[in-house]
Amino acid sequence: MTDDPLGPLDPDFAVSFTRDQRRPPCQLYLVSPLEVGGDFPDRLARALDAGPVAAFQFRVKDVDQHIAAKLAEPLQRLCSDREVAFIVNDSIALAKRLGADGVHLGQDDGDPREARDALGPNAQIGVTCHDSRHLAMEAGEAGADYVAFGAFYPTTTKEVQHRPEPVILSWWSAVFELPSVAIGGITPANAAPLVASGADFLAVSGSVWGGDEAAAVRAFGEVLAR
Repeated sequence: MTDDPLGPLDPDFAVSFTRDQRRPPCQLYLVSPLEVGGDFPDRLARALDAGPVAAFQFRVKDVDQHIAAKLAEPLQRLCSDREVAFIVNDSIALAKRLGADGVHLGQDDGDPREARDALGPNAQIGVTCHDSRHLAMEAGEAGADYVAFGAFYPTTTKEVQHRPEPVILSWWSAVFELPSVAIGGITPANAAPLVASGADFLAVSGSVWGGDEAAAVRAFGEVLAR
């Protein structure tokens, strides 16, 4: 079910579309677990060294900005050393404090225009758009650098209220050049349909940090290389 004011997409739409080979290949976008202390920097290093990763999102909750900044510093260094974009979840202020490569905004976390004013012209600004074409188009008009759709599959990372079909990725990639990110319960076993439908990035968390992170990144790499 979708509350998109543009109305539901016809599932048969996807039949007419295959991934546009003129778009860059789909890439991996790691999202941190909520606990990033302890040995997590070592785990992140193993994950980043296991295969190509385009971006890493720093996502912590209920932590004051000073503590969040201290937790972020070693992770940001690891990403910088490997030329992986370091994206802060939710907080424009924290992204600015860290000099992060960008920020990912939920629907209640601020406007892309506000983020652009605070972070500058080179920041990567992403916006969660759930299952809504309308929200995605609004984000693009507001200057977002990518839009995120999901959750495509069941996930325990966060409460799921929106469940788009992969057809929304096909529609988006056929109409807009702005990259799309698929998120929500994505594993190496179920990722292929999202890649085929046109996702430009796969945002993954539990399937990596819930086990052997290096093995998981390698498995995703095999899917993305097909």
